[in-house]
Amino acid sequence: MNNKYYFISNFDTNIIDKQDKQTTIIYRNYSSKVINEKLILKLKKYCKLKKINFYLSNNIKLAIKFDLDGAYIPSFNKSTKHLAYSLKKKFNIIGSAHNIKEIKTKEIQKVSSIFISSLFKKNKNYLGINKFKLISNLTKKKVVALGGISKKNRNKLRLLNCSEFAGISFFE
Repeated sequence: MNNKYYFISNFDTNIIDKQDKQTTIIYRNYSSKVINEKLILKLKKYCKLKKINFYLSNNIKLAIKFDLDGAYIPSFNKSTKHLAYSLKKKFNIIGSAHNIKEIKTKEIQKVSSIFISSLFKKNKNYLGINKFKLISNLTKKKVVALGGISKKNRNKLRLLNCSEFAGISFFE
């Protein structure tokens, strides 16, 4: 496995301490309308100490301002404003998609990797292995599996030629 992406919504050192250097932490807190900048800076400092990459979800401008490793654009964000920003060479932008239309939007947004969901989690965006394979073949971007990945089904990722995955419960 290459990279793993772990979505967090709060700062818990116990969980971050359990991660290896191939894990990227993505902070997203959609339940709060107020951005807690002190918390983001605290997370950045802690991740840097642990040599773990740290991305901010849905706020590229703030991720650039705080000199983070990158930013994550969720599927519902269709904005291309960030294309006018000047980015550092090592700054990485990634994003998620649930269907062909959203994949094309992420390509227009110039993300380096597209998180396609939901692979295993049976929600409204459920794809399953076959649809996931079909959709992921429609882009030349690097594809990251998202949704319901557990220690039990992780080996099924080999069927998809997908060496990277993202999630929440897998890491806890």
